[in-house]
Amino acid sequence: MWAEPRRIGAYGWNLAGSALDKGMAFLRSSPPRQPIFRAPPVVIWLIAGLAVLHAARVLQPAARSEAIVGEYALIPARYSHAFLAAAHVDPGAWWERAMPFVTYMGLHNDLAHLGINCLFLLAFGPIVAKRFGATLFLAFFVICGVIGGATFVATNWGEAVPVIGASGAIAGLMAAAVRMLPTQIPWAMPGETTLAPIFSRQVLLFSVILVAVNVFMGVTGLGFGSESGMIAWQAHLGGYLAGLLLSGGFDYLRPRPLVRSLSDG
Repeated sequence: MWAEPRRIGAYGWNLAGSALDKGMAFLRSSPPRQPIFRAPPVVIWLIAGLAVLHAARVLQPAARSEAIVGEYALIPARYSHAFLAAAHVDPGAWWERAMPFVTYMGLHNDLAHLGINCLFLLAFGPIVAKRFGATLFLAFFVICGVIGGATFVATNWGEAVPVIGASGAIAGLMAAAVRMLPTQIPWAMPGETTLAPIFSRQVLLFSVILVAVNVFMGVTGLGFGSESGMIAWQAHLGGYLAGLLLSGGFDYLRPRPLVRSLSDG
């Protein structure tokens, strides 16, 4: 980071070695140290929580670990009456069927799957968390993940393939972050606080790239997204679309600093 030198009067730069400067040096406070992690605490805690949940599952015996996936992963077949009737499976109570739409986000296939999601969360999460605040950030994360999961269930109806991972929720954060970028870049105009329109050039370009990459990885089988190793690209796109559409409403609800007018004295 560059520090801009201090001007004295109308001419020249202040000389650090001047007698006055040396004499007053003891009155100056040292510049604040920059934090190692600029991410808000809520993002760090969220990453830590995902890591703890993954460790808690993989440290279980193999049979118990598989049972956790079967119980808490999101399985489209669990919501198909035709599949349940043919397989003579009891889907459980309504809350047992609703719970996986949230709990699937806390499960990951392996360390690579967890690490990739955490890296993207660390890259895009702080932009959203700093603007929304911790409570709205977590609510936005969960809602995008739920909609991403619902998209996967709808497009894989009746399939007995579990989907796990927080990538659908993170895709929603990516969508919100790309709409916030005009207010984050250093050369943004002061007071420029509105989100970029969904059909703006930057959002459309990012969206086209994200859709193309996800469809390619989904068709070719590259990437991580479910217990079978196939990327759950439908969940990504569902979460991303939710992030695009819902970020405006959440931005309206975010806390704003109180600005005192000059007349207040």
